[in-house]
This record gives sequence, structure tokens and C-alpha cells, in this order.
Amino acid sequence: MHFIFNFLRCKQLFAAPLFCLLLGQVTSVTVFSQELGKGFFDHGVATPISNHRGIVATVDGNGRDVVLLWLFDHRGGYALLMIDAETGKSEQFPMPFTPGDAVYSSILSSKNRFYTLFKGNFSEFDPVKRAFIFNNKSMPQMAMAMTEDDKGVIWAVTYPNSGLVSFNPDTREFRDYGYLYQQNWRQYPRYLAADKAGWIYFGIGNTASQIIAFNPATGQADPMLKETERKRGSAYVYRDLDGKVYGQPLIDSKEDWYEFYMGSGHKIGKHDTMNPKPIITGSQSLFYSDFPDGRKIKKLDLLERKLVIEDPKTNSDKEVTFDYTSDGAIIMGLAASPGRTIAGGTAFPMRFFNYNPKTNKLENKEAFGQFNALASQNKNLYFGVYPSGSLLEWNPSKAWIDTRKGENTNPLFLSDAGLEIHRPHRVLSYSDGKTIIMSGTPEYGYTGGGLLFWDRIKKKSTLLRDSAIIIDQSTMSMVVLPEGRLLGGTTTEPGTGGEKKAIEAELYIMDVYSKHLEWHKVVFPGVQSYSDMCLGPGGLVYGITDLNRFFVFDPVKHIVVHQENTEARFGKTAANQSPRIFVSGPEKEIYILFVKGIVRVDPRSFKLNLLAESPVPINTGGDYLDGRIFFVSGSHICSYKLLNYPKNY
Repeated sequence: MHFIFNFLRCKQLFAAPLFCLLLGQVTSVTVFSQELGKGFFDHGVATPISNHRGIVATVDGNGRDVVLLWLFDHRGGYALLMIDAETGKSEQFPMPFTPGDAVYSSILSSKNRFYTLFKGNFSEFDPVKRAFIFNNKSMPQMAMAMTEDDKGVIWAVTYPNSGLVSFNPDTREFRDYGYLYQQNWRQYPRYLAADKAGWIYFGIGNTASQIIAFNPATGQADPMLKETERKRGSAYVYRDLDGKVYGQPLIDSKEDWYEFYMGSGHKIGKHDTMNPKPIITGSQSLFYSDFPDGRKIKKLDLLERKLVIEDPKTNSDKEVTFDYTSDGAIIMGLAASPGRTIAGGTAFPMRFFNYNPKTNKLENKEAFGQFNALASQNKNLYFGVYPSGSLLEWNPSKAWIDTRKGENTNPLFLSDAGLEIHRPHRVLSYSDGKTIIMSGTPEYGYTGGGLLFWDRIKKKSTLLRDSAIIIDQSTMSMVVLPEGRLLGGTTTEPGTGGEKKAIEAELYIMDVYSKHLEWHKVVFPGVQSYSDMCLGPGGLVYGITDLNRFFVFDPVKHIVVHQENTEARFGKTAANQSPRIFVSGPEKEIYILFVKGIVRVDPRSFKLNLLAESPVPINTGGDYLDGRIFFVSGSHICSYKLLNYPKNY
């Protein structure tokens, strides 16, 4: 068999031009809103598609070519899909545990069985028996890398604490060796290999790389790199046909190589000849296209539900249709656009949706990444995009043209924030009508995010690092203040896989034009994040900390004038990477979105009044448009119709 030994290292093995998953397709449908009662409505699924988390070509018990793929929607990993390559007939097999979490690695073994580990469950699927034939609980959480040793034993190494498990398909013995390497940050062990003697090695990232050698006979795990050799990023290992394992402290062609065998390692400098052992494994992007008979998967489209198989022998293609069930993609958030529609983005797949409540038309298009954060200014809607902290500008009155850097598209690519903002948490439209500010957490393995300022008139960006704001923290929420200032609320969370260094989140006030920090303070001891903030009546700021405390802050006097824990009464607030918890109504009344319902703030007493208990969970916010508060429930666009609210409330 041909093989893929790791997608991150050898992208060329993925035959990228052959694989098409939801690239440029556009859909437009009429949705039928369902009344849920008590003024609540369900306007349908924003993106009614699932995402794959690993695809392999193989054969079933009758020798027929079949495609296996892991399905993922807003619930998490929920099933394995098996498609007959000749007929398109599909079978869907629910995971042997409740949906949740996600596949981050899988492996098709030499015995033609498909394995993965997520949500603390190690699973074995047999395409011959057309069934899951093994499932076992493990230490949390999910495999980041998997391999098969020379005896056919399957190994998996897991996030977040470098846990290691093994499974022997012959004896059916499953062993959980527990967490092998402790750090004060979440580890991403993305590479795993076994030498000919049976020793196991894995490379981790992202705060500080390391390679661990494990002896299955004794259970001993030892770090191979000296502290001085560890670098920000991910270490790499692979198994060579010579029986040894080779690795680098960092995935880089300029890095020196190490040779490992029987738990010992030494530096060898250059390593120009690589002969990886054939193992069909990879990350969540695993795509193994080759069937044993020489045919190949040319295209697999989960949107149009089409599979194209290429036969190099006859130089012909065969297209079949298949089917599967989906509850829809994760909605990152939504906002009212200047075109009086409800717009937003989904993740896995990363799509843009645009819902018109008056016509009930729902458009769904390819997105330039994951649209995390949204804000309107003048005739445009701005998107803060993961990854790379890209900032886009969309004009709803003009035709949509898929975003390309350096081209006149709509949405238009404006800038990105490099290492400083990788995962946007907030986009703020400043009151001068020309400034857009984006904040978020930094690149993988880094701590402390910055601020990106975009001048719409000058078409110029300015980027601040965390050292110019609050060091080792990122800005989670922002509010426009008078006289060219802004109020920011931080989070102590680092970038993905980074080291948490700050102890408590802070509030700060900054001059927008000079970029000078005027004031900052730990206002609430022990708080880790200012989840969301908005400007309330009288120049006061309303805020939520850690999804469970409501507060009112006077930005002139720098004092808290009111606070209360809301969890006992209302539970947690809505949450997401940009949660949009506060919604301002038509007369500037303020609403707060909790999972269980919608709360209105009394501007005089700051009393919180439950306006309506929602029949569906409110997972993410949130905006007001034409008499309704729109929000996200699971994969659905939902709304609450405001009735008889008092004037000038």
C-alpha cells in the first residue's frame, strides 16, 4: 500500500489537487421558521453540512472499494461514514459513545482496521465486519498522533498531558500508561513513532518542544532533548525503514537531526535520505486516496454529497452520490449586517451564512477561514478571522467575490496580525466612523495577544503587542469610550498550546489615537476573563466576567458601582470565542443572553429581570434586528420577538 506518515510533514502526499471538500460552492435556500413558543423562533440550520476528520480508501469484506471517514458537526464527532465507491451506497455507524469532542488523529492498520481516540474513548472499526468491534475508556482527552509498531500494536499519544495508550488487535489487550510528561501548559503531541525494538517516541509542542522516549517493558518515559534545545513550536519524529526513529527539536529543514534507537539518541546533523515506514495515519486532515486495486479518490464533496473515483488504468472517472445525516456546523456567532440581514460564520466547515428574515432566504458560501468576531461600520461588516488574525471588510450591497489576498474581492482582505492575534475574540467599530480595532489571543504556543488598528480612510493598519497593553494577557472584550479612548477587558488564556503566565485578568483604558495606556487594574481579584462588555446608559459600562458575574463600571472614576454573581439565578451566560453576550435594543435598552434565557437590565437599579426563558439553549450571541433578538442555539439561527417593551426604558 501507499502511505501517508504525517500530513504536517509531507503535504505533497495528500494529492491536494485531487481532493475537493466544500471549496467554492454556494447555496441559497428558502427556510421555514418554526415557532417554538413564548415568542421564540427557529429559523433553521445555518450550514447543514458536516466536516470530515480523516478519510481513507480501503476494501470491505467482499473486496469492494469503500471510503471510510469520520463525521463531525456542532455536536462533535458523532459517526463513521462508509461509502461504496462503485454504487455510492452509504452506511453511517454512530460512535460507540455519545457525540462530543473531535477526531484529531486516526490510523488504518495493516490488518485493515480503522482506529481513533477522542473524548477519552479508544475505538476500533472493522470494515470487513462493518461494525465497531472495540471501544475502551482512556485518560482524557484525544489522540494527537497514532502509529503501529512492528508487532501490529496500535499506539496513540494524547492531548493535553502526553498520555499514552496501546492496543494489541491479536490479544485484545488495551493498556493506558497514563500521563507521561507534565508541563504547566496543554501539550500537542503531534508526532509518534516506534523503533524496531519496540520503543516509542513522540514529539510535542507548542510552548517548548520536546521528544519523549518510552520503554513499554518498564513504563519509563524520558525526555530526549536538553532544556537548551527546546524551542517554541513542535518537535518531529518518524520511523524509518532502517528500523530507527529520526527526529528534530523543531520541524525545520535547517534543524539538526537526531537518531533514536532503544531509548538512546544522538545528534547526527543532516539527514538527507528519508525512507519512512509505510503507515496510513495522520491528523484530522488525513486523506489517503489509494485503493488496493489502483483506483483513487479524486473528489469527495460533503456539501453536494458526491464522490468521484479515478481509474488510472482506463484514464476514466466515475461519479456517484451518497448520503449522510448531519445536525449542521458550529456557528461562531452572528450579527445584524448593514444590509438588514443576519450574517455570520461557521466552523468545520468554515462557511459564511447570510439570512434575510423578510424573505426567509438563507445563503451559504465559502469563507476565508473561521469568522470569529463581527462588527458593523457605515455600509460594511467586518470579520475577525481565525487563523492568522485576518481582518476582512464585506459590503453587503455589492456582489460576493471569494476573498483573495491582494485582489479586489468582497469580502476584501485588509490585514492580518501575524503572531500577535491568531484567534480573534473581538472586533470593535470605533465611534469616529473610520477606525476598526481587533483583539484576540496569539499564535499557537505564544502568550499575550495584541491589538490591530485599521484606519479605513488611510487604509493602513497598526499592530500593538501585549507588551504595550497588558503583558502576557490578551484583550477579550472592548467598549468605545468618549474622547478617543477605549476600555478593554483581558483574558489570562494564552494562545492554543501556550503557557498561562498571568494570574488575574485586568481592565484598562487606552487612547485610541496615541495608543498610550492611560490606566489598568485588577478590578476583580481572581477573575480570569472579561467575557463581554457594552456601553450602558449614563456612560457606565456593563460587563460579564468568567460567564457568571455581572458588573457595572464607571470608567471616569474607575470604580465598580454594582456587581452580582448571576450563576445561581440564571446559570452561565452564552459563550464562544467571541460570545456577544450583550444585545442593545431599539431604544438602547440592554439585554443579556444566558444559556437558559434572556435577561433585561434595569438602568436605574441595575436589577436583572428574566424577560423570557428560552425553550432551546442560547449558546452564542447575538444581535438585534427589526424587533427581534437573534442568537445561536447549536447549529440553528434563532430569535426572540420583543413584545410590549416600555418606551424609553
